[in-house]
Amino acid sequence: MIENVTFEEIRIGQQASLSRRLTMSDIELFATVSGDLNPSHVDEEYAVDHKVVGHGMWSGSLISAVLGTLLPGPGTVYVGQDLRFEQPVLLGDIVTVTVTAKSKDAARKTVVFDCLAANQDGRTVATGVAEVIAPTEKVCRAAAELPQVQVIRHDGHELMLKKCESLPPVPTAVVHPCDESSLRGAVEAAEANLIDPVLVGPEAKIRSVAEAHGLDISRYRIVDVAHSHASAETGVRLARTGECEAVMKGSLHTDELMGEVVKKETGLRTGRRLSHVFVMNVPTYPRPLLITDAAINIYPTLEDKVSIVQNAIDLAKVLGVEVPRVAILSAVETINTKIASTLEAAALCKMADRGQITGGILDGPLAFDNAISREAAITKGIKSEVAGQADILLVPDLEAGNMLAKQLSFLAHADAAGIVLGARVPIILTSRADNVRTRLASCAVAVLTAAARRRGATAAAE
Repeated sequence: MIENVTFEEIRIGQQASLSRRLTMSDIELFATVSGDLNPSHVDEEYAVDHKVVGHGMWSGSLISAVLGTLLPGPGTVYVGQDLRFEQPVLLGDIVTVTVTAKSKDAARKTVVFDCLAANQDGRTVATGVAEVIAPTEKVCRAAAELPQVQVIRHDGHELMLKKCESLPPVPTAVVHPCDESSLRGAVEAAEANLIDPVLVGPEAKIRSVAEAHGLDISRYRIVDVAHSHASAETGVRLARTGECEAVMKGSLHTDELMGEVVKKETGLRTGRRLSHVFVMNVPTYPRPLLITDAAINIYPTLEDKVSIVQNAIDLAKVLGVEVPRVAILSAVETINTKIASTLEAAALCKMADRGQITGGILDGPLAFDNAISREAAITKGIKSEVAGQADILLVPDLEAGNMLAKQLSFLAHADAAGIVLGARVPIILTSRADNVRTRLASCAVAVLTAAARRRGATAAAE
């Protein structure tokens, strides 16, 4: 319940207080609402001595909260406030705000309050005087239920981009960049020093798109070919001969590009099955989440899944996960002979035990909830090194994977990056719906993968 103190009930010297700890969520929410992005508040690297400080008016807002909810409470109207900030409030400080009735004006129904804010050590952080019009009618009612607020950060991809800063741009065949989306993606990745693009397609059309949308492509090599099929063939050849270390999809259809990639004699095949991996940064999950396969293999066999899992494990290691945890998803977490994915999950786990899949820890079948929620796993009595802390989600088929990835993107505000593995070079698949952050992140994954392959080739040669 919330109840006020009317003008007549207020006594000189009467006090009310509340305390609150300053959290990073408080700072970020206050910055979001106010638009105050002073790096002293939101940038730890910039902040003096690497200490983030709260906005001064965060303390001021606590004074407003006391006046509006406790003394005088509901019905109070602010008239004026002066504040003096004595010292900064640091992240983690507990601030106690106290207001004390100083004087009353019966004609205007106003009350003047002395205001004091002190931290957990008793040190004053702010002082001031507030004047309010106090309520004259008694109010006692249930406190309003506030909406749940979640701070959604989109800095997961920034960590991948930061890892690329010391790496040279990767020569990349950009296949048929003949619309604004695909050409802009290549230019932005080049300007971010991630790729050195070779634009493969009809030169006149590429230049026309660049001119129409104000894109400067004067620094980039163009390989002139007649149409999209020739673009795919030429882009793959550039990768096969070593001129390019990655391939990036342009405005042609995925099947057209991948058809050239998988050709036995002229493609980019290796002993591995090709598979796609989404690298998802989900705001509500504490680590990057790799989902595979959601774009290449429609109904993968058990044999296919061995390569799909191994590709994902190898990528997770490239991204910095020492021992990736793989959750093999199904609708249930127990083996059911009528659900093929549960049988395949059991087989894959045993294959990992026998060294046929290496570098990670596998468990399955696991339902989605106990794969990503420790609490759900404990509730169901699941004892597992993977449950609740998966790095990789192996989905039963493309339909399940595609729906899962898009649900995370559109309902959980996840950032996604996509790449095809298992070929001689990483293949960057982008969508017209991808934003700049997603495009750059996909290129960053390719850069890190290409760098790891170079290191591996150098070590093998030595």
